Amino acid sequence: MRDTVPANVDAVLFWQVHDASRAALQITDYRDAILRVAQTSLREMIGASLLSALLSDRKQADKSLTEEIGRKTADRGVAAISVEIRDVAIPVQLQDAMSRQAQAERETAARVILGSAELEVAQKFLDAANIYAKNPAALQLRAMNIIYETTKERGTTILIPTAMVDSMNVGGVPGINAAARSNAGGQPGAIH
Repeated sequence: MRDTVPANVDAVLFWQVHDASRAALQITDYRDAILRVAQTSLREMIGASLLSALLSDRKQADKSLTEEIGRKTADRGVAAISVEIRDVAIPVQLQDAMSRQAQAERETAARVILGSAELEVAQKFLDAANIYAKNPAALQLRAMNIIYETTKERGTTILIPTAMVDSMNVGGVPGINAAARSNAGGQPGAIH
């Protein structure tokens, strides 16, 4: 193989004699000849192929191998009908190494995707920060929305520093407590 991977390839050749006189008179043993042509053609094709291409597109390999054997045997009275590559076996150690390589490639791709997503998120946060810097009321509304969302769960206890409540200018702790009670179905003590 072009990528220097040792492999055992099992293939089946279907052929027929289309000119009996040529097959009998031009060569001493046409069966042996077709076998040798098939083996050398298979070796040539494997030597020129990458393992990944051979594994992923066997039908194309079958087709090109059938054509190659057909060209080499046509003048001898034998026609190659089809070739089927049944199995491509590689050593177990190499299978493990290839599996680890594929896993590493998938992990690399996942990290690239994650990095791109983090970059997008950071850009969105930067855009939001710029909007909030230009409009403090939007920041206060966002802060109140976060508090509202966190009080939706029953039994949630939230401790909000007084300085934060004062900076939000929402009417102090009684205003937040009233908002939380209305959110919790009027039950007092939803926020402590």
